[in-house]
Amino acid sequence: MSRRIHPARSPRPAVLTTALLALALTTALAGAPAHAATDATPEVTWGVRTATGEHGDGRENYAYEAAPGDTIADAIIIANHDTAPLELDIYGADGFTSSSGQLDVAPRAVTPREIGAWLVPATDRVTVAPGEAVEVPFTITVAANATPGDHAGGILTALTRPPLEDGVTVDRRLGIRIHLRVTGAIAPALAVDDLRVDYAGTPAPFGAGQATVTYTVRNSGNVRLSASQGVTLAGPFGLFAIGAPGLTPVPELLPGETWPVEVEVGGVVPAFVLNAVAALDAVPTADAPVPQRVEARASTAAVPWSFLAVLLVLAGAVALWVATRRRRRAARQAREDARVRDAVAQALRDRGPESAMVRDHTPGDSVGSGNE
Repeated sequence: MSRRIHPARSPRPAVLTTALLALALTTALAGAPAHAATDATPEVTWGVRTATGEHGDGRENYAYEAAPGDTIADAIIIANHDTAPLELDIYGADGFTSSSGQLDVAPRAVTPREIGAWLVPATDRVTVAPGEAVEVPFTITVAANATPGDHAGGILTALTRPPLEDGVTVDRRLGIRIHLRVTGAIAPALAVDDLRVDYAGTPAPFGAGQATVTYTVRNSGNVRLSASQGVTLAGPFGLFAIGAPGLTPVPELLPGETWPVEVEVGGVVPAFVLNAVAALDAVPTADAPVPQRVEARASTAAVPWSFLAVLLVLAGAVALWVATRRRRRAARQAREDARVRDAVAQALRDRGPESAMVRDHTPGDSVGSGNE
């Protein structure tokens, strides 16, 4: 079911944002006029915007707060800016953070489990006449067992064309994102998982090397969060500390989502042990408490092998010099001892045979004959 609006209103720039229409997996959220053209497909133009109602006017997207089991009623307006009738599919999809850090929605082939499953449009297909707009109501019925916290998704309009000659099916999508907070205990939290630091040395004996720090940021709470981050490297007792420059913030993550981080840091002094600290300072959405700073630590060996090699060569040279000096000193001593022995022997020989006679003389004894 849809309500036709005559004539089509031009989308207001203050409300709508430009959206790209491209091939199969390209999706635009927080919609606006959509323009698409390739060498093989004609240009098709349409736009979407939020309807005016009890939830507000001039909204850029849909934002709700509801309890498990509640039903929300709203509508989307679809305008055809082309010169031919336009047939569009309408459906809901779950949201996720893409590798570019932007909110995206799952392809149509992915079975939704949250907002995409909770959203039911009044009709799943609509025809919009040229220059006109239609309003399509939809409802979102929050599951009775929905977890408290933030959920994201979108309501999509899709134009599917037959496969091209090369077999590619063009599925253009344009939609508006949906943020839904399910009431209950709010617990924002972030975690740093699998922190690892690796060190690559340098051939220069007195040079600094490079460290690679990797870890995964995980939204371990139940509200969407972004965060600033910092990485510090230092040797034992905090010596030679250095920070990683120019780290980009972690994009907004939905509950349970992860974000991989890899940081290259140069100028790291090899102090035998290298300690890494990764820290996160969360930036929560509105109406949520700020979680505490999160830190994780890891260590690795940072051995200055080139310096040790030079040190080993120097130590070997010193040991060889000391050993050589000892051998020379021992040889000189041996020659001196031999000279002394030779001199004593020569002196004894020069005194003659009597010099070899040695008699023990005791006081009171006499030599020769005497009267008894």
